[in-house]
Amino acid sequence: MDLVGERWGLLVVRELLLGPKRFTDLRAGLPNASPNVLSERLRELERGAIVRRRKLPPPAGSSVYELTDWGRELGPIVLALGGWAVRSPSFPEDAPVGVDSAILGMTSLFDPDAAEGFDATLELGLDDDRFRVRVADGKIEIDREPVEDPDAVIETTVETLHEVIWQRLEVAKAVRDGEIRIEGDRRAASRFVGLFPLPEQAAPPALAPSG
Repeated sequence: MDLVGERWGLLVVRELLLGPKRFTDLRAGLPNASPNVLSERLRELERGAIVRRRKLPPPAGSSVYELTDWGRELGPIVLALGGWAVRSPSFPEDAPVGVDSAILGMTSLFDPDAAEGFDATLELGLDDDRFRVRVADGKIEIDREPVEDPDAVIETTVETLHEVIWQRLEVAKAVRDGEIRIEGDRRAASRFVGLFPLPEQAAPPALAPSG
């Protein structure tokens, strides 16, 4: 907790789980963190050997932050915390969701039983971000790698994806309304979005007896 327990510390780790980011990208993913606080968290994580800064080669020339090998070992912990958090009786289902949060949330909610017998590679486009999604043997892998010959391509927004997963918006309706565009195997795409059942919420605390 001394290494990652300060406010925004684990959220910085979350933002870097899917790959390196520039400071401006981190700011976009953590809009409520002030630049000064974010800079301080990054310095602390660098000193703790969790994050490192690397300069990109020309023509980019900019600096990016990325997790060290040891820092990436925090991935299962972050995902486990996400899976625990969604069971909160007061979970804010209408809260704004960033791209990386949405992707990692899908990883946390993934149900191996629902994916039994499903083997597919998909390309998922969320706004300006693109992801390779591989589902096989009851496991899911999502990364920002190029996709060659995907079974299906799904194009949508983070908001619509959130509605499909969290609020059970029907994919067919979203396609009719132009909120989702699917190329390729539509059956694979439709089954894919059903692999993320919401867990049962934790019971709220019982009221103490009066008198």
